[in-house]
Amino acid sequence: MPAQAPTLITDRLILRAHQRADFEALAQMWADPLVTRHIGGKPTTRQESWFRLLRYGGLWPMLGFGYWAITDRASGRYLGDAGLADFQRGMGAGFDGVPEAGWALAADAAGQGLATEAAGAVLAWADAHLSAPSTVCMIDPGNSASLRVAHKLGFIQTRPASNGAASLLFARDRCGRAGAD
Repeated sequence: MPAQAPTLITDRLILRAHQRADFEALAQMWADPLVTRHIGGKPTTRQESWFRLLRYGGLWPMLGFGYWAITDRASGRYLGDAGLADFQRGMGAGFDGVPEAGWALAADAAGQGLATEAAGAVLAWADAHLSAPSTVCMIDPGNSASLRVAHKLGFIQTRPASNGAASLLFARDRCGRAGAD
């Protein structure tokens, strides 16, 4: 079980373990209303972003999977976060206890296919290294960009849900085939 995120390299990105030095860029990203409008609905405070950074580091030794910092391969610039977690959301069988995929990019990095590239690398790693037969994700129904990413990655909508706000639940089985609920 990895104690921290292994490094993943794609054509344009390096996905690596989060570092304390990522905090300012991470806090700035999560304070941006354009980033959070479909993820929680409100910008996060510096303290909430700090707790997010600590949570990212804690997922790996507890679960053997977690989140990566997405960085630009050419410049090293922090672009966002992507990974897997088990947030125990209370969504029931077929969701809770299943690795939940998530991705978020800084507003100026959106719309370039980077979320699909990063999340695709995460899911390829999960398919190769985790014994879980499927992965899931939860997306705000108004988040058309993430809905497109999920579709490209093989996620199929399983049901609507409410986790404080309307959400859609999705699943995919190993290697991107449609998952069942």
